[in-house]
Amino acid sequence: MNVFNIIGPIMIGPSSSHTAGAVRLGRVVNKVAGSSDFKELDIELSGSFARTYRGHGTDRALLAGIMGYHSYSEEIRDALKIAKDRGIDYRFIENDIPGAHPNTARIHYTLAGGEKGIVEGASIGGGNIRVDSINGMRVDFTGDNNTILVLHKDKPGVIAEVTHIMYEKYKDLNIGNFRLSRPEKGGTALMTIEIDQIPPQELMEDINQLENVEHALLIRAI
Repeated sequence: MNVFNIIGPIMIGPSSSHTAGAVRLGRVVNKVAGSSDFKELDIELSGSFARTYRGHGTDRALLAGIMGYHSYSEEIRDALKIAKDRGIDYRFIENDIPGAHPNTARIHYTLAGGEKGIVEGASIGGGNIRVDSINGMRVDFTGDNNTILVLHKDKPGVIAEVTHIMYEKYKDLNIGNFRLSRPEKGGTALMTIEIDQIPPQELMEDINQLENVEHALLIRAI
């Protein structure tokens, strides 16, 4: 446990769960999308998020994070206006998601270029978050560590190829957590690799060049 877990984050807003955690969830969307050029946002809110988001500023916090701001950014207060000024069409939808954590948001985004995606996660207290799924693929990471997401074909040897590159060329990197998600055998799978260090850009280029890798993305610690 670190100081962040004990006293909470430096933040704008009344609640670490409903504001600081919401900003961090939004920042994950920003990183996954790889852009701040959002056109449309449909943000489903579940549980206490759905019931208290206006009073606690969760709506502004999520939008601020999606646009790339931090939990301590003063722009959070004006995030609704900033989003409108940027031409972002956003909607907040109250929809209790079965089995979800009480502070869950499921964020559907469309970029100006037409690219779409969905990120679902929860604010679990003290400004801490848990990301549960990306584009329908189950994941499980907190954003506290640098995280590599590798979308790939579910074929024998792909995991070994990725980890072999890390071992052979980037020996200083230490894997702290690994998870594989695959909706069906032989289809598309997603590796979630949390590492202790910041990896060089060359690692991502090497992974993306592997034959059965569709896309590899680095999400730096949020």
